[in-house]
Amino acid sequence: MVESRHKTVIVVGAGFYGSVMAERFASELGWRVILLEKRGHIGGNSWSCPDPETGIEVHTYGPHIFHTSHEQGWRYLNRFTVFNDYRHTVWAARKGKVYPLPFGLAAINLLLGRRLSPGEARDWVAAEAAKEGIAEPRNLEEKALSLVGRPLYEAFVKEYTEKHWGRKATDLPAYIITRLPVRYTYNVGYYNDHWQGIPVGGYGAIFRKMLDHPNIDVRLNTDFFGVQHSLPPHDLLVYTGPIDRFFDYKHGRLGWRSVRFEPQVLDVADFQGTSVMNECDGDVPYTRTHEFKHFTPELTFERTVIFREFSFDPGPDDDLYYPVRTAADLAVHAKYREEAAAVPHVHFGGRLGAYAYLDMENTVSTALEQFEQLRARGASAPGGA
Repeated sequence: MVESRHKTVIVVGAGFYGSVMAERFASELGWRVILLEKRGHIGGNSWSCPDPETGIEVHTYGPHIFHTSHEQGWRYLNRFTVFNDYRHTVWAARKGKVYPLPFGLAAINLLLGRRLSPGEARDWVAAEAAKEGIAEPRNLEEKALSLVGRPLYEAFVKEYTEKHWGRKATDLPAYIITRLPVRYTYNVGYYNDHWQGIPVGGYGAIFRKMLDHPNIDVRLNTDFFGVQHSLPPHDLLVYTGPIDRFFDYKHGRLGWRSVRFEPQVLDVADFQGTSVMNECDGDVPYTRTHEFKHFTPELTFERTVIFREFSFDPGPDDDLYYPVRTAADLAVHAKYREEAAAVPHVHFGGRLGAYAYLDMENTVSTALEQFEQLRARGASAPGGA
């Protein structure tokens, strides 16, 4: 153990969780931080950069919209950027028609070709759900049917979900869906959070400013597992990679779903009129179409960039996006959590380290909270205990 005035933390992974931890340890405690990132850039899956042909800010690993109702995380990130006033909407293509999501009066009335009032729509959804007679859902399909009934489920959930997860809805666990929100208004905003937006200058600018500290040594193109035995002495390791990989898959691999993107630069000013279009038809091989220029409505571009998103089961070298979290996965994860508890000098966090789907707001807020927990448990500034 090194002396407190030279305390060092190794952080594995330069996504939001690792970068927030690195910034906090450097700025708040004065620790030396060695930040290891196996990719050639910081920012993890939140990384964005300008497309070289058009200048449009492209989210390399898929769209990331920051949204939160938690003031702490919002104030923290605003130390490193300014957000524009983008408000997210999502539309769904189904059998040649387009509907707004999440479910609301507009989607319901477009689907039915009617003009139901809020009360009539509420009664219709309740009646459709009651028709199914499902008291204890056994799988995702039954859970969705019990919440919204068959018309909404078959139009917008079933085929899209099966494409996304690569499994029949009847083979997916019910707890994947905790709720299917239905709004009985014509509000088509996707999020209800108080704050949302896209960082001016992109996500890359946030990470560059966040990690611009003399105590932070960022090492790109560095795989932790290739250098772990040659690292300098350190007091703490913050690990944000896959928890099963850390323990050499001794209890088996955890289930994940991945995505890949097919980018196109198009010689049109606007391809689809919105940033995200869900493709709900099962015979369309991709799940979503993204058009990035709509994230910055304050800017004008003569051309456009789109990504088509395809879901697949990852191989050993593929990026991991969505934890499947079947009952078998959760049993394996419980074993890895027991292993993690036995190495107190290692702190596991982030989406991969926690085996949980976390959006950016959750990731930033969790990192801030867990940094304070680590400080309370003994992490201190130079000269401290």
